[in-house]
Amino acid sequence: MWTVLKGDMSFVGPRPERPEFVAELERQLPFYAERHMVKPGITGWAQINYPYGASLDDARHKLEYDLYYTKNYSPFLDLLIILQTVRVLLWAEGAR
Repeated sequence: MWTVLKGDMSFVGPRPERPEFVAELERQLPFYAERHMVKPGITGWAQINYPYGASLDDARHKLEYDLYYTKNYSPFLDLLIILQTVRVLLWAEGAR
């Protein structure tokens, strides 16, 4: 939360990736760098719509969600993501 208060991150946005993976993902996935056009977030569209995954194919799918978010950002979409995140936290059936 401190990083959100400092302004380094947003509450909603693409989840930050570990720095050691970013260069490799940018090399292997077209448009990966585009996800950095918005501040990273604690929760995001990919987190509520795609299960955890660590493969390149998983990163490709999550990138699709991140790019959708960057192109369709709106306060309403942020609210929807926050509400879905709360649902996942409170009721296990919403977890992916």
